[in-house]
Amino acid sequence: MQKHISIVVSGRVQGVYYRVSAQEAGEKLGLKGFVRNLPDGSVYIEAEGDEKALSEFVAWCEKGPVRARVTDVDVQDGTWQGFTDFVVKR
Repeated sequence: MQKHISIVVSGRVQGVYYRVSAQEAGEKLGLKGFVRNLPDGSVYIEAEGDEKALSEFVAWCEKGPVRARVTDVDVQDGTWQGFTDFVVKR
């Protein structure tokens, strides 16, 4: 089943290649969406795809890239947007 989720990742997640790594992880899992930094130092992600792939992506988000220190991952179900790729937004 196809699904849309939004994710807020907190901790040391900016300046550690989190966004690019998340984009690569999402693409590898066949997901579509975007990732961007938030002013409070967290990272915001919207992702769409197969439920199993999204579950694997959330598990990846809980660890992140090597230099990240994730303290919290908040996942919410959302409305399907029909993204066509997975991009890093500035």
